[in-house]
Amino acid sequence: MSERQYWLMKSEPYAYSIDDLERDGQIRWSGIRNYEARNTMRDDMNIGDRALFYHSNVKPPAIVGVMEVCSEPYPDPLQFDPDSKYFDEKSSESDPRWQLVDVKFVQKFDEPVTRNELKEHDDLLEMQLFKRNRLSITEVREEEYKKILKLAGAEEV
Repeated sequence: MSERQYWLMKSEPYAYSIDDLERDGQIRWSGIRNYEARNTMRDDMNIGDRALFYHSNVKPPAIVGVMEVCSEPYPDPLQFDPDSKYFDEKSSESDPRWQLVDVKFVQKFDEPVTRNELKEHDDLLEMQLFKRNRLSITEVREEEYKKILKLAGAEEV
């Protein structure tokens, strides 16, 4: 098995929140329509990788918990559904354009770690979150991941 990797995955909480994931337990991380984020899920993520759940497009944006990648990548079924906002007429089942992974709930932080709080720590200023802000999935270094857990008052589980 490869060494565990760490990611930050964004969702707008009114679309899908950490509370929704806690309730559901496991979901498809669907609807990604950015090639770089798709490639990350398709080519780089492995079962057992951990991802920080980031509530975006809210005030304040914050990391609110942890989830785990729990499937190999596979085609996002929403790309084939003409009634879905994620439908892609150029994609086909024989040549799917969009991939996803399943994720499962690990923990919700008692205290979210806000974007501004992250910026207060010099050792977190190099996070891809700040360099590649538009991406919905970014890589997180192990030391960044551990520091964020510490800031959240959470233990690694």
